[in-house]
Amino acid sequence: MKPEVNRNAVAAIRVSTTKQGRDGDSPEAQKEQIERYALNKGIVIKKIFVFMESASKEQQPMQEAIDYCKSKKNKVDLFIIKSIDRFTRGGSLSYDLLKRQLDSCGITLIDTYGVISQEQVNTLEHLGHSYKWSTYSPSRKSEMLEAERSKDEVRDILSRVIGAEIRYTQMGYWMRRPPYGYIGKKIETQHGKRTVLRPHPEESKFITKLFELRASRQFTDKEIATKLNNMGYRGRTQYRRSKTDHSRIISKTEGTLLDEKRLWRIVRNPIYTGIIVEKWTKHQPVKAMFEGLVSVELFNRANRGKRTIIEMPGNKIAITDNIAPRNATPQGARNNDFAFKHYVMCPQCNKPLSGSSSRGKTGQYYSYYHCDKRGHKFRVTKEDLETKVYSFIDGMTFSEERIDQVFTAVRAKYEHHIATYEAQATAIDNQIKILESNARELAKNFTTIAPSAQKYVNEELEDIDKQIKGLLIERTDMETKKPMDIDRVLGKVKKFSENIGNIINQQSSDIKKAQLFGLLFKTLPTYNDLSFRNQKTPHFTGVNPVFGLLADNNFPLVNSWGEIWKTFEDIDVRLVELGVDEIMEGNDV
Repeated sequence: MKPEVNRNAVAAIRVSTTKQGRDGDSPEAQKEQIERYALNKGIVIKKIFVFMESASKEQQPMQEAIDYCKSKKNKVDLFIIKSIDRFTRGGSLSYDLLKRQLDSCGITLIDTYGVISQEQVNTLEHLGHSYKWSTYSPSRKSEMLEAERSKDEVRDILSRVIGAEIRYTQMGYWMRRPPYGYIGKKIETQHGKRTVLRPHPEESKFITKLFELRASRQFTDKEIATKLNNMGYRGRTQYRRSKTDHSRIISKTEGTLLDEKRLWRIVRNPIYTGIIVEKWTKHQPVKAMFEGLVSVELFNRANRGKRTIIEMPGNKIAITDNIAPRNATPQGARNNDFAFKHYVMCPQCNKPLSGSSSRGKTGQYYSYYHCDKRGHKFRVTKEDLETKVYSFIDGMTFSEERIDQVFTAVRAKYEHHIATYEAQATAIDNQIKILESNARELAKNFTTIAPSAQKYVNEELEDIDKQIKGLLIERTDMETKKPMDIDRVLGKVKKFSENIGNIINQQSSDIKKAQLFGLLFKTLPTYNDLSFRNQKTPHFTGVNPVFGLLADNNFPLVNSWGEIWKTFEDIDVRLVELGVDEIMEGNDV
């Protein structure tokens, strides 16, 4: 073994986190200790590596320093570390793999604590022979034990820290980075000093406004995003840090504008009502120890039935999702040349038609809508199909007298429905109060009841609790179906009904024309449905119920009012989403 004096060395320093680098075993403290050791031993340190990253990962941070030592041009003899747990926390396997790389290059690993011995023992030395298996380091076992102890320490530390964070999250405290709209604040609680969320002085107003605008149903998500951006909304500044040194910032991204995707993520997040749902709660809702930015009622209205929060006695919460599959509603072709291919069905298999162009012998292209993938062939020219589509649209005309009759009757029926709705809501609220009063009375007298009868009281209390939960679910369901703004909805749908042909024809693209065409139907038409149309029977059973009413002389006999009102509201929402308001309000309509 060569003497250490005047030998070149590389020093490696590591802390697991940036916070540890600031508050605990800092790089400066390790550097001072290593430099003092090198000075006493007469070692020359050529380069010092500093890593602020966990050494329990599969990709070891020390690999970079070892790769530097492998290069012969760097002329490194020694590799100095403070201790084995600063070298790796991946256990004996990771330690052995790293050290073997140094041994293969003739580089000696040294720790300032002296756990790693430089002594080598040859069991055949007395016979004057030496083999790889006969030469070993007496300190190898203690080195491996120290490496395993370092790994065990990581597990113990993480179990304590992460376990506590999971426990406090399940109790309703906040353990992560505050979401947009909130700031984290430590407060004194019965569980010690814990972190809760408080409204951000600037960001919270954008969150509140977002929910209010979406609950109004007057704007598309794109329009809401534009309004908030104009008010000054900006996302948080994002920092990109070095993988090997988390204290070093590589780049910075300024706050981005709000878009529809980000808006939808915010609207669906129950944290804005003071309800935590995440991995640490097993994705079950937990009432937070802090107030939300919006009420549960506003959250439900803003989500429009796609996600509903149901509050139950005992701080119990249920969240229901009702999101249709992405392909549940035809979205139309994105190719403007065949815009109607997802809105007209094949007459043989009732599946959406495809569209394509083929070149003839003369070099001219011919365009067709077709269906030939299900054991049959159907083909019609693009011109023929679209002529029938526009002819169908032109036939969707109704007399002013009929329109006034239908919309007047709908309004009258809806006003009667509102009165019934309010009476039902009041009845449910009164029934809940009675049941809660009965439960309190039973609980109050529970201790005075004979032990043999207490189990029957418990059963009765459980039955009352089930009834209350059922009524709360029914009441919440009514809230999600809260009466619409009848004046605005009927006004917009009436204007569309009076000018269907003009509004569709004035759209800037065939794609939007196809989307509005699809709005006319409950079940999309086949090519034959369009072909068999005539003046006496301009509609078929798949037409949207609203437009079916306008053509149905037996209108007074209609009794499916719930479906009719829902359809009116759906048309209103789709008209807003498709952005046809400006055309509807133009002078030409």
